[in-house]
This record gives sequence, structure tokens and C-alpha cells, in this order.
Amino acid sequence: MRKQRPDPVETEEQEERPSKSQLKREMHALQALGETLIAMRPAERARFPLSDDMLRAIEETSRIRSHEGRRRHMQYVGKLIRKEDLTAIQAVFDSIDQEQEQRDHAFHRLEKWRERLIDEGDPAVDLFMAEHPDADRQSLRQLIRNAQREREQGKPPTSSRKLFKHLRETLSL
Repeated sequence: MRKQRPDPVETEEQEERPSKSQLKREMHALQALGETLIAMRPAERARFPLSDDMLRAIEETSRIRSHEGRRRHMQYVGKLIRKEDLTAIQAVFDSIDQEQEQRDHAFHRLEKWRERLIDEGDPAVDLFMAEHPDADRQSLRQLIRNAQREREQGKPPTSSRKLFKHLRETLSL
């Protein structure tokens, strides 16, 4: 008489359940997210929808000095993050990234204006003044002349930096 073996578990159930390695990767990703939140300044962190427990754990991190204690605390932070609204947290990260991209774009626009003003001189000043009538033409032209002179003499770009700062203040960026 043969022993009857139990029926094998259906493959569909096995496919739905994540592997132990996958669960570990997810937990490490949540710990990394926690470390990112801990590394932020409190003003930046205030934008995130975090629970009181999570905020307390983040504040407590600064008091932990030992390596092993910090490692265990980061596991605790990872555990707390599982209870947070990850989609809302990701939305805040996305908005921060978008704001940074806009600042970078504005910075590049200013750099292009500065180079154009130094290269072209008065015709570029007229175009800039047409777009930004509030700008001070006299100080702008003086900074441009100084930057052109520095460039011709091979000196450090001190006036070019001052011109960039003046453009940034004029455009309120």
C-alpha cells in the first residue's frame, strides 16, 4: 500500500506571495526612505504627512550614538514607515523634485542671459530691458563692461559673478 502524498500547493498561490528576498529588499528600501527623512532639515520634513510616532522616532535618532543602536533604530523607523501613507510621501518628494527642476531651469536661464549680455553688449541689454523694464540699466551696463574687461584680461570672473547676482535679484529668483 502506497502512502498518499498531500496535494502540491497551487502555483497561483506561490506566485502571489512575495519571496523572502523581495520582502527584505522592500524593508531595506523603507529604511532608506527613513534615512532620507532623517537627513532632511526640520523645515523640509514638515511638508511630509508623517504620524506623531514617526516624528518622535526621527527626533530620537539624533540622540543615538552607538552603531548597533542606530542600526536597530533604523529598523524600527522602517517598521513605522510601513504604517505611513507612502503615496502621499512620494507625492511630496515629487513636488520637491519638480521645484528643484524649476529652480535649475531658472538658474540656467540666468546663466544664458549673463553670457549673452557679456558677449553681445548693448543690443542684448536693450532686449533684456524690453523683457524686464524694472532693471537698472546703468548698473547693468557697468557690470557688463567690467565683466568684458575681466574676460579680455584673463582675470577671475568677479564682475561676471556680480552680474549674475544682479540678474538674480532683478528677476527675484
